[in-house]
Amino acid sequence: MDIELARANMIESQIRTWDVLDQRILDLVSVVKREQFVPVAHRGLAFADMEIPIGHGACMLAPKLQARMVQELGLKPTDRVLEIGTGTGYVTALMARLSAHVYSVEIVPEFSETAARNLAAARISNVTLERGDGSAGWTRHAPYDAILLTGSVPELSDALLKQLAPGGRLLAVVGKPPIMTARLVTCSSAGVFSTEGLFETSIPPLKNAPDSARFVF
Repeated sequence: MDIELARANMIESQIRTWDVLDQRILDLVSVVKREQFVPVAHRGLAFADMEIPIGHGACMLAPKLQARMVQELGLKPTDRVLEIGTGTGYVTALMARLSAHVYSVEIVPEFSETAARNLAAARISNVTLERGDGSAGWTRHAPYDAILLTGSVPELSDALLKQLAPGGRLLAVVGKPPIMTARLVTCSSAGVFSTEGLFETSIPPLKNAPDSARFVF
């Protein structure tokens, strides 16, 4: 397989056509080698338009969705970012290239260990990997300028929103199968939030996501 041709085809036929038009993001997915973050057994699928199993019932999201989620956060070089669900570290790497620092929380120790190796190999150092349950956020380094949930939640909790700094953005896929909505929540000032529905999709749930939190509109 011609890896660079496959990467170019992924960008042009999948990512760009899914409204990922920010040149910073398109350049990033060219530079950050996605195949290096895919489990060896599935490396041949690194550029396919599909979810890739990574073990423990989890998966690596499709390239177009990963790129779109990062784009919608509108990251800036000064941003402090919280990622809930590290996985293999690919999205972590993308966000680290765009921001000041990424704090990424993973509940599965094996994933955190794998991500650490992958990020080191990619020479990305502005990341702090945390192990634990991040379903209600991670107050240790709050507040954050951006928060990304890499698994879906049935509802958004106040606990997560309270960890946003003024001007901060949170992106999460909210709802239950078969249809969920990617939502972007912006904190305009302390305790004041606005929510925008971006697109419909469906992704696996975040582990231990609370069922009883109130919806945020």
